[in-house]
Amino acid sequence: MSTPDWTPDGGSLIVHADNADYLPTLPDGAFTMIYVDPPFNTGRAQRRQQTTMVRSVDGSGDRTGFKGRSYTTVKGLLSSYDDAFEDYWAFLEPRLAQAWRLLADDGTLYVHLDYREVHYIKVMLDALFGRDCFLNEIIWAYDYGGRAKNRWPAKHDNILVYVKNPAAYHFDNAEVDREPYMAPGLVTPEKVALGKLPTDVWWHTIVSPTGREKTGYPTQKPEGLLRRAVAASSREGDWVLDFFAGSGTLGAVAAKLNRRFVCVDANPQAIEVMTARLGHAAAVVVPPKPKPVRARRPAKKSPAGTEAAAL
Repeated sequence: MSTPDWTPDGGSLIVHADNADYLPTLPDGAFTMIYVDPPFNTGRAQRRQQTTMVRSVDGSGDRTGFKGRSYTTVKGLLSSYDDAFEDYWAFLEPRLAQAWRLLADDGTLYVHLDYREVHYIKVMLDALFGRDCFLNEIIWAYDYGGRAKNRWPAKHDNILVYVKNPAAYHFDNAEVDREPYMAPGLVTPEKVALGKLPTDVWWHTIVSPTGREKTGYPTQKPEGLLRRAVAASSREGDWVLDFFAGSGTLGAVAAKLNRRFVCVDANPQAIEVMTARLGHAAAVVVPPKPKPVRARRPAKKSPAGTEAAAL
C-alpha cells in the first residue's frame, strides 16, 4: 500500500485516518521527531463541550454578569473519545514499533503518558528501541484542578524520550527557551539575564480555559510544552509527526518554528479542530481505507475423491 499524499519535498498534512492503517504507508526514516500523546487508558470516556456566552435582553438569559447584564449559554461541539482499552499494551506496541521505523537515524521519539501506564510503556520502549536508546523521562509539572484528600495529589505527566541512534541523535539546547533562576542572587547578573537551561522537570501551566490557545478539544496540551521539544530535537525544514494528533498542538508549534508536519487522527472532531487551527498551513487528506482480505474458501472435494478417501 502506498500514499501519493506525502512526499519528502511536499507540504504539511492533516490526515483523517486510523494510524494503524496509515503509518505503514509512510517510508522508513522520514521523520526527525515524533511526538505522541496516546489515550492514557483511564478507563473513562473523555468529553468536553464548548460553551460561549451571548448577550441577551436583560432578565432573559440563564446567567447574570457584570452590572446585572444577562447572558445566554450557547453549547457548541461536544468532543469525546474512548480512553479505555482491554489490552493497552497490544494497542500501543504495533504503533510504537512503527514510530521506530519512521524515525530518521538522528531522530527522537517523545511519548506523553501519565502515572497509570508509564512504567509498562517504558518496558515496551526498552524492548523496541533498546535500553541504550533511552534519553530522558521528562516530568511536566502543573498546578491545576481538584486535589485528592486521601493521597498526594497527582499534578504531573510523564514524557518518555527515546532516540533512534544514541551516537547520532539531534539535540540543540541553544534553541531551547530558558527559565529564570530560582535564586538569582546566587549567580552573576549576566547569568540572570540569560536564564538557565531547563532540566528534566518542566513547570508549565495547562491550556488556559479562557486563553486564545484553547480549542475546546479534550486533553489539549499547551504549545509551550511542545515548543521546547520541537526546538531541541528538530531543525528548520525537518519533518515531525504526531499520530495521536487530537487538537494538533504539534502542528501548530511546527508551523511557527518552520518545520513540516504530519498530524494523524481518526476522530472526526479532531480533524475539524485541526482544520480550523492548521488549515492555513496544511492540506487535509483522507487516505483510502485498506481493503479487507477475504479468507479463501477450502476447495470442495469431488464425490470421487471423497469416495476414494473413504476406501
